[in-house]
Parts: sequence; structure tokens; C-alpha cells
Amino acid sequence: MDKPQYHQPTHGPTIIFMLLEQKFGVLLAVPILVALFATLLLQQGILFFLLTTLLLPVITILGLLGKLYASSWSGQNEPSNWHEYVTVHDEAFLKRWQGKKVPINIFYEAYMDQKLDVNGDVLDLFMERNNLFRFSFTFEHIWFYVTTFLKQNLGHSLAQDASEIQPVYNRGNDFYEFFLGKYMKYSSGIFRDPDGDLDEAQERMLDLVCQQTQMKPGMKHFDFGCGWGSLVVHAAEKFGTDSRGITLASEQAEYTRAQAKAHGVANKVHIDVMDYRHVDTSVKYDVITCLEMSEHVGIRNYQKFMQQVKFMLKEDGVFYLQIAGLRRAWQYEDLVWGLYMGKYIFPGADASCPLSFPVSQLERAGFEIHRVENTGVHYSLTIKAWYYNWKENREAIVESYGEWWFRLWMIFLAWSTVIAAQGSSTVYMITSTKNHKNDARSVKDPNNAAIDRIGKWVGNDPIAMQQ
Repeated sequence: MDKPQYHQPTHGPTIIFMLLEQKFGVLLAVPILVALFATLLLQQGILFFLLTTLLLPVITILGLLGKLYASSWSGQNEPSNWHEYVTVHDEAFLKRWQGKKVPINIFYEAYMDQKLDVNGDVLDLFMERNNLFRFSFTFEHIWFYVTTFLKQNLGHSLAQDASEIQPVYNRGNDFYEFFLGKYMKYSSGIFRDPDGDLDEAQERMLDLVCQQTQMKPGMKHFDFGCGWGSLVVHAAEKFGTDSRGITLASEQAEYTRAQAKAHGVANKVHIDVMDYRHVDTSVKYDVITCLEMSEHVGIRNYQKFMQQVKFMLKEDGVFYLQIAGLRRAWQYEDLVWGLYMGKYIFPGADASCPLSFPVSQLERAGFEIHRVENTGVHYSLTIKAWYYNWKENREAIVESYGEWWFRLWMIFLAWSTVIAAQGSSTVYMITSTKNHKNDARSVKDPNNAAIDRIGKWVGNDPIAMQQ
């Protein structure tokens, strides 16, 4: 009897997500137990046992990568008329790929190196990408994965994170001013119209974060990864908080202090240049926010970070986590785009995962999740606005940073616009509080409870949906 149509394999290699959810001890135990069983069954010695223990995970990983590599090259062999969209200056490129779909990384590397030019608009080109390019793994992908990506994922030491993150955000504030807009906010806005104004969308998002964390005058607020200070300045000015933020970039810190002074809240905004692991955890906060910084914490350190946040949060405080995520129902374009982002845009940001990852991490740490929202479509509109800002400032960008940087960011913004529009990437808005044994409404003496959940979430100041 044939299987019903809905009995299809689950999206993605299940083993990847299973491994991400396991503790190191469990992962270590599997090859040891298999090797022990094989050694006893075959009546071998200690050398066989050790070799089998070592080789089993290596063979498994290589086999999985080999399968992904081979399958990524199947089913994308249609002819392509990409030559109508680009002008090629490199004869070797033209000879190799004439009439064929080009692996997209081969295309964007050639574009950034000025071996070819896009005849029209880069975003328009990416709207046609399925007919022009193939999303296959190449040797360059494998080399980057083995030599850099794995080290980034398995590392996340203080020195390594500083060496990867600081150069990105100390590149120059003017670099980011070319596209981020008035608020210098490197995360999604909230739009009410697809053609809405970027600055209005960003202000709406700042208001939303402050409202949904129930900020009030005098509250102590901590922001992990404050960037150029849009949230801490806005919270202090509009909601009266005493806000402290941290960043690894000295240029961001200087910019934020200047903005706080310009908005008359220099006494309410405090900025430190430090790693999150050096924060004084003895100080407790009413509200803790983290807008797209925790991706850089990494999968390896994520649970420790959640525990740190919980320790710093007051018993009835609110934690707002905004994290870039990926869909589990992936396609090869998602993976190839992710490798591009890891190489050029956000190195070491491996904790950008499907929704199940941050939710499970929060719950494991002892948080109660009150609200989760997928705002990927808003991110697409935000990045699209950034794209046109960047494109409009081409002359100044090339003069200050060169053609290569201009073209790199054109690829980043154009591709990410369509990636977010189709749901390959997104951003999750998650609001939570600490879990407690009792609630003020579940015991006779409310003084014996740390939180009044009904009082907090019922009334005119609830956690609301963004739409």
C-alpha cells in the first residue's frame, strides 16, 4: 500500500537538529557505545576500539556533507540566459559558464572582483535568480566550512569573538550611516505599509519594544549589544528609564554617548565597551533587552548566556529577546546564503537557528515565554529600504571604501531582501519572564510570591501582538 502524500520526510537532515539539541556528553557517548559494541562483537582489542571511536563521527560528518554536496548539484541543469543580465569582462568565466546556470557564489565573487557588471538593478537581478543561478555547494564553500566556519562555531572564546566582531562594527560609523537611516538601528522596523518610511518603521519598533517590556520612569534597563544606541536613548528619553548598554565596538559607544547627550539623556544612558561575559551580574534590572546580538554568542555558549540574563533580571522583570532565525523547511539557497553571510557579513553568528532553538534555550534556563512573533516580512521591507539608501550613496561609498565594499553590500542587501521575503530568514520577537513556584494570585499571602502575572499581563498595558 502506498504511503499517503503527507507521509513525506521531514524538512532538513533530522540528525543536524537532533545533534544541536543534545549535550556534549550524549554526543560523546554514542560513538563510544557503538565502538564498544563493535569491538566486543568482532572480538577486537583496544586499538580497534579507539580507532572506531575516532573515525565514526568523522565518517558520519563527511558522509552527511558529501550527500549534501552531491544532492545540491542535481536538478539544476537547465540552460540559463544570464548573459542578458550581466556584462562579462573575464574570458575564463565566459568560457566556463556560457549558457549554463552559474553557482551563485561564483557569480557574486566575480561581481565583487569586477570581472563582470550587472546591466540593470542588482535587486531586479536577484528577483530572476532562480532562472540564472544554481544554489550548489562548491569547493570554496567546503574550504570555508572546514577552515573557518567550524572553528567559529566551536570557538567563541573572548579573544576570538572580539577579533571577529570588533572589525565589523569599528569599520566606520559613516559606513553604516550610508544605509541604516536616522535611527542607526541595525535590525528590523515595523511597517504599516509596504511602501512605508524606514525611519517611521524603526521608531514604531522602538516604541513597541519599550511598550511590550512595560518600561516606566525610573526602571533599570540593560541592553546586550546596544549597537549605535537607538534603543537605550529612546527608552531613556521617551520612557524615562535608566539604561545601560554594552558593545564590543568603541565607535558605536562614542556614537551612542553623543546621541544621548544630543537628546538630553546623558545622565540616564551608560555605555560600556565590553564582552557580555564581563558584565557585573550583581546588579539587577527591571528590563533586559537583546536585539540581534545573541547570534554572536554562539550555540556553544547560548545556555550559559540565558542563565546569565536570568540571574541579572529582577524576579518580576521582563526579558525581550530579538533574534534572527532561519526556517527549518530549508532549501539549498538558504544554506548557500547562510555561508555567504557567515563569510562576509556576520562572522561567528552561528546561533541564528530555527525557532525551536531559542525557545528551548529560554525554557531550559527557566523562563516563561509569553509572546513569540515572526516579523520576517518586516525585515524584508527594512532591508529593501537599506538597499536603496546604499545604492543612492554609491559615489560617496566608493570614494571612502572602494568599489569592492560597495558591491559586497549590494549583494548582501539585495539577496537578503528576497531571502527574508520568502521566509528563508526571519527575526523572532520573544518576550518572557522568570518562572516561579508560586504567583501572587495562587497563594493567600501575595508577599510570598515573586510575581503577579495577572496584574502584569491583564489590563491596559499587556504584551500585545505587533499587528
